[in-house]
Amino acid sequence: MARRALPIIRQLTARPTPVASLGAKPDPHTRSVTYMPRPGDGAPRPVTLIPGDGVGPLVTNAVEQVMEAMHAPLYFERYEIHGDMKRVPEEVLESIRKNKVCLKGGLKTPVGGGVNSLNVQLRRELDLYASLVNCFNLPGLPTRHDNVDIVVIRENTEGEYSGLEHEVVPGVVESLKFCSERIAKYAFEYAYLNNRKTVTAVHKANIMKLADGLFLESCREVATKYPSIKYNEIIVDNCCMQLVSRPEQFDVMVTPNLYGNLVANTAAGIAGGTGVMPGGNVGAEHAVFEQGASAGNVGNEKLLEQKKANPVALLLSSAMMLRHLQFPSFADRLETAVKRVISDGKYRTKDLGGDSSTQEVVDAVIANLD
Repeated sequence: MARRALPIIRQLTARPTPVASLGAKPDPHTRSVTYMPRPGDGAPRPVTLIPGDGVGPLVTNAVEQVMEAMHAPLYFERYEIHGDMKRVPEEVLESIRKNKVCLKGGLKTPVGGGVNSLNVQLRRELDLYASLVNCFNLPGLPTRHDNVDIVVIRENTEGEYSGLEHEVVPGVVESLKFCSERIAKYAFEYAYLNNRKTVTAVHKANIMKLADGLFLESCREVATKYPSIKYNEIIVDNCCMQLVSRPEQFDVMVTPNLYGNLVANTAAGIAGGTGVMPGGNVGAEHAVFEQGASAGNVGNEKLLEQKKANPVALLLSSAMMLRHLQFPSFADRLETAVKRVISDGKYRTKDLGGDSSTQEVVDAVIANLD
């Protein structure tokens, strides 16, 4: 595995190669050639679209508008599913299996009552074993800490958060916890391909000596194959304290399922909030892109009525999707436009200190497209 990239990571991290015309002077009125799609990139790609619940349709529509304005070479196959359904319809799964890629708004997750989360179902059915959330400072957006650029890579299909639990006898519930080495391989390969310097494993092996001990054994074994990357370990409770006091010390963090959910949301809050954090769930064959940290505003009726949901996280997630589809020039254009709008500060939703509507932010992003 060392020095050999997983196909999914190569797609996720692909960047355009700078090209210059020999002997030609750049024309200031034309777009840089680095934004020209490579041969073959122009073929439109189908993407499964799940608008989801609450503000989900509002922010997915924002992505659709921007993609249309960019003339991005993709089109959406829309499916209406909601968090109160018993399971993900088979036609939705078949669409994702066929297209390999999905963009998803938030789905409400019922609390208790024995109803399974559709989000978890999607990850298990498609074996989306790695969740990636990039928590970073956006220029112009004030936060408590500077120089934050953390990638949280979380095991997505195993452990407590995967819903693998059962009642042994009345009053006794057992939750299954186990980890595989493929999440460690993914984290180190991601770090290697993205010129990251350090991978930190987050654990609770001082108490859960067998389960989390196995996770650490896997990480340590994989680490030996990447001598250029520094490897360290941190207990999850100390990790949370260090995140809120000195987050700049972290680079790539690899975690079991439950811890990763907590760590990613904490890191997102430090770097600007869940409304600006992109994310994706990837496996060997499929990928689902959505807001990186928990979409706590999915059921916010006031945001929905006022149409003031923040579309930035899903716009940045769709830029990740464009890179995954090997359209890096379109991804760069979208990211640059979003960062310009945030930096300018004129159009921001309430969670970022402004009072703009979703549509006003979208219009501003479109106006800033190169």
